[in-house]
Amino acid sequence: MKKLVLAYSGGLDTSYCIKFLSQNGYQVHAVSVNTGGFDKIETEQLAKKAEALGAASYTPIDAVSRFYQKIVKYLVFGNVLKNNTYPLSVSAERVIQAVAIAEHAQKINAQCIAHGSTGAGNDQVRFDMIFQIICPDIEIVTPIRDQQLSRESEIEYLKSHGVDWPWEKAQYSINKGLWGTSVGGSETLKSRDPLPETAYPSQLTSTASKTISLQFEKGELVGIDKTKYDPVEAIQKLQELASSYAIGRDIHVGDTIIGIKGRVGFEAAAPMVIIKAHHLLEKHTLSKWQQFQKDQMANFYGMQLHEGQYLDPVMRDIEVFLENTQKTVSGSVYVTLHPHRFTLDGIESPFDLMDSSFGSYGEMNLGWTAEEAKGFIKISANANKIHQHVNNK
Repeated sequence: MKKLVLAYSGGLDTSYCIKFLSQNGYQVHAVSVNTGGFDKIETEQLAKKAEALGAASYTPIDAVSRFYQKIVKYLVFGNVLKNNTYPLSVSAERVIQAVAIAEHAQKINAQCIAHGSTGAGNDQVRFDMIFQIICPDIEIVTPIRDQQLSRESEIEYLKSHGVDWPWEKAQYSINKGLWGTSVGGSETLKSRDPLPETAYPSQLTSTASKTISLQFEKGELVGIDKTKYDPVEAIQKLQELASSYAIGRDIHVGDTIIGIKGRVGFEAAAPMVIIKAHHLLEKHTLSKWQQFQKDQMANFYGMQLHEGQYLDPVMRDIEVFLENTQKTVSGSVYVTLHPHRFTLDGIESPFDLMDSSFGSYGEMNLGWTAEEAKGFIKISANANKIHQHVNNK
């Protein structure tokens, strides 16, 4: 039997994969990669299911810290929002999951590697691309995509092989991780309707406005209200706090890797607050041209990550640039949480470039004379004066 590593989530598609592949010449080693969506109980349940379906082994990989260090912190440094909306919650997860699975396949000398993606989405591209780059000699097996299976046919196959479990299709598909939760339903398959309030996993429970302070050190969130946390703990703590205000909900519309438009709902309270707070702190502590170049490079970084191009060396180059820009991005950002929204109140930082010793905007100048200002303005106008003179003849 061929040794095969399967990216296993416990859902219908990957459950079908275990049973089908184990019945057709493969020794299936199921692997789940936790990027913030599983707890201990859920992991134990996955192990029991995998064993019952016929997996030769089940391995849980905790990649939450790695996910933050390798990807999430750069999304913060770059203030990355796909189409100015989406914090790349799921697409970023898939990349680190694919890398971990490929490395595990190499570790156990697997001959094959499999995933349960269909042929109609982005994940097939991300998984296949990462697998081909990291372990090009390992065969990629994709039963759901290759057989073009319907949900009903998968259930019927499992029943015929003694697996008669309840596979009720949830009204809304939920994918939870450290950097946000995606929400898909009938509404997101079309263009007109929003998701209802009940579709989101976190409901509004806090109604009294609350002001909090977020402490950043070199671009990383390391504290809330002066209490220190490591960055992962800080994200989780802020998510717990801000999601109770139903903050961070939206629907992302974008171009999929395979060229069709896609629409997905998401709930990302902590990511949205962190990105906007971090961006405000940068406005105070970075130069105009640092901010300009960061916007260009971060937008490209997010697009490449979304499309599965994480392993291109240019991504490491951009990460070095992004990290270097964060040397002075330290201080506190004051945020007020309200039901369904938040406001950025202000910042305190030793690197704040609104240094009043040079003067205050729109008020009094202390670093130059009126004559120097007039000369500067006159010279700055030269290029356009020449253009107007030549072209208005």
